[in-house]
Parts: sequence; structure tokens; C-alpha cells
Amino acid sequence: MSALTDLAAAFALLLTPMMLFHAAWSTLLGIIIGSLPGLTATMGVALMTTLTYSLDSTSAILVLLCMYVGAIYGGSRSAILLNIPGTPASAATALDGYPLAKAGRAGYAMGLATVGSMIGTLVGILLLVLIAPPLAEAALNFGSFEFFWLAVFGIVISGQLTADTTPLKGYIAGILGLMVAMVGSEGIHAHVRFSFGSSDLAGGIGLIPAMVGAFGFAEILNAMWGRAGILATAKDKSDRILPTLSDVWRYKVTSIRSGIIGTLVGIIPGVGEDIGAWASYVAARRTSKEADRYGKGSHEGLTAAETGNSAVVPGSLIPAITLAVPGSASSAVLIAALFIHGIRPGPLIMIEQPQFVSQVGAMLILATLFMGLYGLSLTRAFVQVLRVPYANLMPIVFVLCVIGTYALSQRIFDIWVMVAFGLVGFVLRQMKYPMAPLVLGIILGDLLDKSLRRGLTLSDGDLVPFFTRPVSLVFVVIIALSILANFASVRRWVTGILARAEKRDA
Repeated sequence: MSALTDLAAAFALLLTPMMLFHAAWSTLLGIIIGSLPGLTATMGVALMTTLTYSLDSTSAILVLLCMYVGAIYGGSRSAILLNIPGTPASAATALDGYPLAKAGRAGYAMGLATVGSMIGTLVGILLLVLIAPPLAEAALNFGSFEFFWLAVFGIVISGQLTADTTPLKGYIAGILGLMVAMVGSEGIHAHVRFSFGSSDLAGGIGLIPAMVGAFGFAEILNAMWGRAGILATAKDKSDRILPTLSDVWRYKVTSIRSGIIGTLVGIIPGVGEDIGAWASYVAARRTSKEADRYGKGSHEGLTAAETGNSAVVPGSLIPAITLAVPGSASSAVLIAALFIHGIRPGPLIMIEQPQFVSQVGAMLILATLFMGLYGLSLTRAFVQVLRVPYANLMPIVFVLCVIGTYALSQRIFDIWVMVAFGLVGFVLRQMKYPMAPLVLGIILGDLLDKSLRRGLTLSDGDLVPFFTRPVSLVFVVIIALSILANFASVRRWVTGILARAEKRDA
């Protein structure tokens, strides 16, 4: 009960004209960025991080969270109207949203997506304020051994669940990220590694330039390389934007279940909003009485997808705040932003800044309210945003990538880093390699490196404590099972055992 009281108190402190102004413009900008195919939530947050240095920490974090929430929601606009997800999180939305738009019910589809997104975010916020404090308290018992396996777990899970084809590509991308993190001065003795005599590389590869390149410049190249969508312009006289209460109430179980699934998916490091949407969509379809309508304009399917991907946003912040391990690529950028603005995420957050979780929850509520306001009142206006030609839009975004990268440290070298990661990221995307494990490898590389070496120092070079401490052993078992599950022979063996067990029970 005290958590909800703290949340209400934090929300009241945000109701100032300046905070409302920041929430209003950043949420609207986030929706516009999410609406435009090729401009992802991660890219929007990364670019905005470079432009918030002049703001105080509270305002800066509010702007970034509103940008994050707005962009994830905004992806549904192009998914519904163009059949092209504005962000990867909206891929499941297109399955039922676009058929509704082609049938002339685009307004109702976008209204239903708006309500679903609001419900998903609110469910996630509730679980955030309830789960984050005890998780941070439990994480205080983590030592170097546990943090090493936590970093490995993040790479393994992200590699397994975000690859488009085989998990091996996800693992390769994660290992590439770990290799990049090893460049420069190491964190314990400041010994320079892999600099090849370059003074620029001696300082390491900057996180923000790498992320702006991988999620910004690469997205620009990918968007200009890809197909253009066909705007659904059919109209039905019965179309309306505000969903009926009967529709919302009819799918209440689906909404709550999808919100919980999305939040739990967000807690798993490196999985992301797209997996939250698909997991919620599949769960809803399996239990639905109208499963045959899925993929043909199902209101329930659209609600499940949008509720699930929006719930991942607060869910991904739970490990990001309490463990400093990102739950998604966008939350990885937020971790960097928190450090820039003097806030240290991790197990000590509840000691150093005990009200921070409540503040984040209150900021997300404010973002959700503006998201709903814009989503229901400016639906027709967002259609015009989708008419902006790529040829006019992408040069502007590229300029923002360059300016944002340079503003971080005023080094030309960082611009070259951004360009290099953009080109590499584009090539990897063409070969179906996911970007999230790559960036998470860079984020988690420092944690993995320091934890391994500190653990070896504490144990005098003995590896046994890495496998015998209770929490470490649990992580080892989970990681091993996750990897083994990728082998078809193992899956067939497990299936055979379960089948024989069912026969014996029968």
C-alpha cells in the first residue's frame, strides 16, 4: 500500500506547468517518431539523450520516458495504415490492424490500439512499483559471481529470442558487442586493450555513438532500402475513433493477461517489446473463442498485441533500475542517460534514491495520459505524418544523428564511430542479425569483465565459486537449459519423454 501512496505523491509533484509542458511535447514527438517507418523508439531515445544535457535530471528523465512510451505506441499508426510497423514492437499489430483499415475501420482500429496501449502501460506501472523495490533488495545479496552470470544470461536470452532466423546469429551479435566493450582502458587497472596505438580508441568505444549508429544511421539505410507502404484509405461510414465500452469490457481478461505477459517479458534482459507483443498475441489466440478471426481484423488480437508491447516498457525498466541490466534496447539507452544525469541504477538505487522508482512510475502515468489524449484526438492528423516522403525525412534524421553524437563529447571521432556502426548494423540487418544483442553486449561487457576478474581475485583464481554459490548455480542451470533448448534433438527427446508420461497417466 505504501508503494501506491508513494506513487500518488510522486505524481502530484509532477503536476507543474513546466513538467506538463515537457511531457506534452516529448510524448507527441515520440508518437511521430514511432509513426514513421524506420525511426524506432531506441533511435528516438538515443537522439533525445544527446539533446537533454541542459535539462535538470528530473526533466531529462521525464522527456526520455515520454519519448519511449510515445514511440512504442506510435508504431501502431503505420502498422495499421501502411502494414509496415513503425517500430518492431508493432509487427503483431499489423496482422489485425491493417485488415481493419482496408475494411474502412482505420479510426476504430487506432482507437482500440490506443486504449490497449494505455491499459498495458498502466498494468506494467503497477507491477513496476510493486516488484522493483523487493528485487533491488534481493539484488543487494548479489556479488561478483552472480553479476557475471547475470550478464551472460542477458546475452544468451537476448540472442535466443530476438534473432529473426537462428539463435546462433543472436549469440554472434552478442559476442560482437562484448568484443567491442573490451576496447579501451579496462575498468580495474586502467590497462589499455585493443587500441592499436590510437589515442581515440584508448578511451573505448562510446556507448551513445555506437547506439545512435546501430539504431539511427542503420535504421535510415534500412528504411531507404526497404519497401514503401500503401496507405489504407478506404472509409466506412460506421467508423469511429473512440472504442465502445462493450468492446473494452469484453476483452478485459485479454487486456490484463497481455499486460502481465508483456511486463514479465520486459523483465527478461534483452528480449524487447516485439516479443512481448507476439507472446501476448499467441496467448490470446490460444484461449480465444474467436481464434478464426485472428489475422483478418480481430479486435481481440489487436488489443492483445498493443497491450502486450506497451506493458514491456515499464517491465523493461524493472531490471534496468534495480540491476542496471537493460530489459530492452531502449532501456539500455535509458541506463546510459541515467548515468549521464547523475543517477546510478543498480542494487543501491533503493538506498541512494529510495523514491526514484515511484518517480519513474509517476512519469510513466503522465506519459500514458498524454498518449491517450493525443491518440484519441489527433488520429486523423497522424495520417498526414505518414505521407512524408523518405527522401525528405531521412536527411533530417541523419543530421540529428551527427549533431547528437558530436554533442556528447565534441569529438569528430565519435561521428566516425556512429557512421561505422551504422554501416555495420545495416549489413548485419541484411543478413538477419539482430541489433539488440549487439548493443546489449556493449552494455553488459563492462559488467561481465569486471565481475569475472573480481570474482577470480576473491577466489584466488578458483572457478568453483562461480558454479557452487546458490544464485550462481541457478543462473548456470537456466543458461544451460536455454542453450540446450535450441537443439532439435534435445527438443525431440523432451517431447518424447512428455508423450510417454501422458500415455502412462492415461
